[in-house]
Amino acid sequence: MPAWLLAWMWGTIAGGALVVGCALAWKWKIPSKVVSSVMSFGAGVLISALAFELVEEAVNGGGLWPTIGGFATGAVVYVAANALLARKGAKHRKRSGGKQPSEQQKPGSGTAIAVGALLDGIPESVVLGVGLVTAGAVSPAMLAAVFISNVPEGLSSTAGMKKAGRSAKYVFGVWVGIAVLSGIAALVGFLVLQDAPAEVVAFITAVAAGAILAMLADTMIPEAFEEHHLLTGLIAAVGFLAAFTVDQVGG
Repeated sequence: MPAWLLAWMWGTIAGGALVVGCALAWKWKIPSKVVSSVMSFGAGVLISALAFELVEEAVNGGGLWPTIGGFATGAVVYVAANALLARKGAKHRKRSGGKQPSEQQKPGSGTAIAVGALLDGIPESVVLGVGLVTAGAVSPAMLAAVFISNVPEGLSSTAGMKKAGRSAKYVFGVWVGIAVLSGIAALVGFLVLQDAPAEVVAFITAVAAGAILAMLADTMIPEAFEEHHLLTGLIAAVGFLAAFTVDQVGG
């Protein structure tokens, strides 16, 4: 199978985990502590993956300074975009409780939530495509990290959207659309960077890593902590160790 097709396929599959989470939350009322537990685990998995897969790979491939510059850029851009979307009504887009505003309460919040969900998912998808550039294959640890973290994201956000009175057409449309765009983002990441200098690849990889870490701190971890409090850190640590073990065994 051509590498470009693999990039598209794995990006779409990883994004499809959001649709899985959405379907589960729409059909059943998942206990909030179950959602927060999976979200905590997914956060730990992503932290491990960005540390041992993305940042380490960027430093080894392109050097320290492109990595530092990219990481800082990714974090700053994500936080700035997230702050703008928060003012438009997307601040609690990952919350499963009744904090998400309805369209009547905050006109335009539906669009802001959709854009925010896209903002959260694109960096993860891009690095799957970049992995095919640097290693010739998608990292199993990174793919697992993205998939595992996307399921509770879809669960929690969908539960919040449902409570805010948003329709099934809107909710499923958001997640299916993001799954499709995730595949495209992975494909674009591969096509644009396949002949790029190592420093540029390192910079883009680190941009994604910085954005993912900022996303975890701003959206996923607060939702997990709100529901589980004392166990959030422990479950995240288990997720970190699980991903680290997969990386070491696979390497």
